[in-house]
Amino acid sequence: MIELVDEVIQVNPFIAVTIGIIVLFVGKRINEAIAFLREFSIPEPVTGGLLFSVIFACVYAATGVVVEFELHARDFLLVYFFTTIGINASFKDLLDGGKPLVILLVITIGYMFVQNLTGISVAALFDLSAPVGLLGGSVSLIGGHGTTIAWSPRIGEDFGIANAMEIGIACATFGLILASLMGGPIAKFLIKRHGLSPEKVETLDVGMPEEQRAPGIGAMDFLDAVLAIHIAIIVGALFNESLEELGLKLPMFVTCLFAGILITNLIPKKFPRFSGRAWPTRTPAMALIADISLSTFLAMSLMSMQLWTLIDLAGPIIAMLSAQFAIAVAVNIFIVFRVMGRNYDAAVVCSGFGGISLGSTPTAMANMSAVTQRYGASHLAFIIVPLVCAFFIDLANALMIPFFLANF
Repeated sequence: MIELVDEVIQVNPFIAVTIGIIVLFVGKRINEAIAFLREFSIPEPVTGGLLFSVIFACVYAATGVVVEFELHARDFLLVYFFTTIGINASFKDLLDGGKPLVILLVITIGYMFVQNLTGISVAALFDLSAPVGLLGGSVSLIGGHGTTIAWSPRIGEDFGIANAMEIGIACATFGLILASLMGGPIAKFLIKRHGLSPEKVETLDVGMPEEQRAPGIGAMDFLDAVLAIHIAIIVGALFNESLEELGLKLPMFVTCLFAGILITNLIPKKFPRFSGRAWPTRTPAMALIADISLSTFLAMSLMSMQLWTLIDLAGPIIAMLSAQFAIAVAVNIFIVFRVMGRNYDAAVVCSGFGGISLGSTPTAMANMSAVTQRYGASHLAFIIVPLVCAFFIDLANALMIPFFLANF
């Protein structure tokens, strides 16, 4: 299960998940003990994950031993999570989210241009080429680790940047940390300053408020939700295979998200199921599974970061990320919040946009989950943010990166 090979501790998926759960409990205990972490809605997996990544970095510094995790189980948790979001969605929410979705998408695409121009400008201050700045722009920040891994070899080869991968991964990693810490404080600031609250009390999309976490979810409730998730994943997997045959490759979690939406909305609520229960959309069991999946995924992602690989690139990267962070906060407060309606939903969207702008889709969802568990549900935010950052952003980035490489 755990092997030491050439000064590398290799941790298999089962133990990696186990450690991820421990990380969650550690993060929860720390958040309970430190008031400002709760006050600013810092997600528990972020607190625990960052602590463990620092511990593993100290182990490396002291012994030269690297801890590496096999993360296949983590990636499946992401599929689980987005399937629950799809199952909880309704066509009414999607219709209500049509205009806000388009608005947020336009803002995000415009922000991506600004992000790339910022990266290129800061890189120029260090006498670095424009492609290096692009690695500190939408390639690593909006794009995340996946886009970084996909584009860095080509950028490195075409422009003679030997350490392109290291620069991109470093920016993506530090960006993930900043995104995890940004969303909660921004939402708190907006909610408190404008006296915002949900228009009505509704079931949360992810998790349950602390005061409602009393026993009440039965074994059959839980298993019925699991069964519904598995049905949606099977449909999503078949959909994914069909798209691949047509030459369109999408992440598995995107097709499972759509599968959940379609099944929830196309099958009548009273359609007989052999479980004897209604389709479990927006049930406490579904919210619990969403919370478990997202929290464990994010804890495993953060605890597995190899921070020591980023030290040599600290100067230019800190400068780029400082500028990117300042711009992301300003765009959130002065543009996203105002254009999205200056209401509670807009504040929750801002917490998610904080995750999009410098981090990843799961980071955006974790930020929104932490905020809504404290202040109340926002179904609109949980519909439009994942659609923007899990689907449209990748398409826009795939066009934008070649444009900047060709013209700057």
